[in-house]
Amino acid sequence: MARYAVQRLILVIPTLLGMTLLIFGLVRLLPGDVVQVMSIGDVAASDATRERVRQALGLADPLPVQYAHYLGGLVSGDTGKSFLSGQPVSDILGRAIPITLELAVVAAAFAILVGMPLGVVSAVKQNTRLDFVARVGGLVGLSLPNFWIATLGLLLTSVAFHWIPAVTWIPLFADPLGNLVQIALPAFALSLTTLAIVMRMTRASLLETLHEDYVRTARAKGLAPRPVVMGHGLRNALIPVVTVIGTQVGGLMGGAVIIEVIFGLPGVGYSLVQAIYNRDYPIIQVAAVYLAAVFVLVNLGVDLLYGIIDPRIKQH
Repeated sequence: MARYAVQRLILVIPTLLGMTLLIFGLVRLLPGDVVQVMSIGDVAASDATRERVRQALGLADPLPVQYAHYLGGLVSGDTGKSFLSGQPVSDILGRAIPITLELAVVAAAFAILVGMPLGVVSAVKQNTRLDFVARVGGLVGLSLPNFWIATLGLLLTSVAFHWIPAVTWIPLFADPLGNLVQIALPAFALSLTTLAIVMRMTRASLLETLHEDYVRTARAKGLAPRPVVMGHGLRNALIPVVTVIGTQVGGLMGGAVIIEVIFGLPGVGYSLVQAIYNRDYPIIQVAAVYLAAVFVLVNLGVDLLYGIIDPRIKQH
């Protein structure tokens, strides 16, 4: 198992390195730069003044030099300062990361805890009314984009119940109940698509497993339905389900961007959008790398989980 884990860890390094290069290049393709944003409306700003500002910010350096400084800062932990506010990027994202993590974790937990049992029940009760309702619900969940669900949910709660989420963020440990109320609707909107995908994949994978010969043998031996489904069926059906969960959970971090903007949650996604508007390169680059790293690490965890679910995998 240790060798299997080390092999997967080694593959993470070139993946993250390639992501830093891609993010750096894409950021530089954005039209304009922070100096132009800062000088909007300032008719007294001359070209020479703008150029001096670019030199002070390091934007006049050749791109390889800028990338080397950027990569060196990531490795050393010095992520630089915001071009606009002058605050350390680590402080800005340090306040934002817990919000995005909490949103993604709550959404993922809800999707898994509801989606997997629904998929199991739908597979066991195949072609029944309950199965039909679950399948239709899954299709609806796949069809509705999370930003539409978030907007509709915000409109319904504000118009029908005269309630809107708090404008300022309520930390979890300062007011757990207030935090839960504030995070519930955004997490639900973010989780619905993932819930539908997990439910459908669990159902499809379990249905296929329940028709295998070893399951028929277990039933022929007189085992009760629950041990057959949970012990013989579900565990062997988990590989594709875990794959989907890993992909979706990693994607929740990126999907949280729109949800955070709609609900005004000052998370990583919200900070990233504001930084893109302002061409604040240090925040964009570090925030994007963080989201990419979470996706890679979640999938690494899925790879390691494969070896636990099916010990034969770690032999290859």
